[in-house]
Amino acid sequence: MRDRQHAIADQSIKAAPKSRIRAALSTIAAFFVALALLSGSQAFAQTSQPRTVTFPSADGKTNLVGYLFAPAGRPKTAPAVVLMHGRSGAYSSLAKGNYSAVTIEKRLRLWAETWSAQGYWALIVDSFGPRGYPAGFAAGTDATRPAAVNEVTVRPLDAYGALRYLRTSPRVKPDRIALQGWSNGGSAVLASMAPDDLALIPGDHPRGFRAALALYPGCGLQGHFKGDDYVPYAPLRVFIGTHDEEVSLAVCQKLTTASKAEGGDVAITVFEGATHDFDDPGRERQGSAANVAASTETRKQAIAFFATALGR
Repeated sequence: MRDRQHAIADQSIKAAPKSRIRAALSTIAAFFVALALLSGSQAFAQTSQPRTVTFPSADGKTNLVGYLFAPAGRPKTAPAVVLMHGRSGAYSSLAKGNYSAVTIEKRLRLWAETWSAQGYWALIVDSFGPRGYPAGFAAGTDATRPAAVNEVTVRPLDAYGALRYLRTSPRVKPDRIALQGWSNGGSAVLASMAPDDLALIPGDHPRGFRAALALYPGCGLQGHFKGDDYVPYAPLRVFIGTHDEEVSLAVCQKLTTASKAEGGDVAITVFEGATHDFDDPGRERQGSAANVAASTETRKQAIAFFATALGR
């Protein structure tokens, strides 16, 4: 577009008097100034690339960063999905200090693009960066991670901050917003769906998330829910592999079985041979046939699940 504008300007300079030249140049300058002034207030405009947005966490003190993907097809209004990253953070391990929309982790980007293609808004929430940990944490560091990023007591507040933010837009269907998370973010999803967290929901929209997906979450939830105490307030689906090297399949099976027995709309899908991070698109994980199968089936089930819960 810029080349075309320059060509038009060049033609005008050759043929027009000075007054018309000045007018044409003023128009062109105003056009580019308008482009430069696009801001977060226009975050819900249609775009093929995610827009960086900021919004407050429900913790009342943290200003979060998010990456908002627009729905395909340019609908006037659409449902939305909030995405919660895992322990390694929202960015690629190759980011090298450049933490931005350009360096979003491939797995998160692919899922966000999946939801965009399905006609949903997709908002990736960076919980760690605004709190000083953009590079995330290594495996096995659960006991030493700071309380400021706790997945059971803090990150659900970020999920509800994202919910509130999305509900500020007339382009988002306020009662059709779902939640998805991976690993540490999956644990945050489980905690977010507990009835206790309904107190975090804005008063003008008493209903919380419409449905939730948790991929290979830590289901112990730090002892906050025991026995039959955990019954999510909306449909929840859990996906995990038998060869997960970071979280316990047995604990997740126990949690979901007890929850279902108490009337929770909960289901767990277990993939034989699949590991932690089975949907990571990198060569290491996708070199496993079990992980490829788990990734394919999870995506298929997730799309059908949200289509039922959210509509389009």
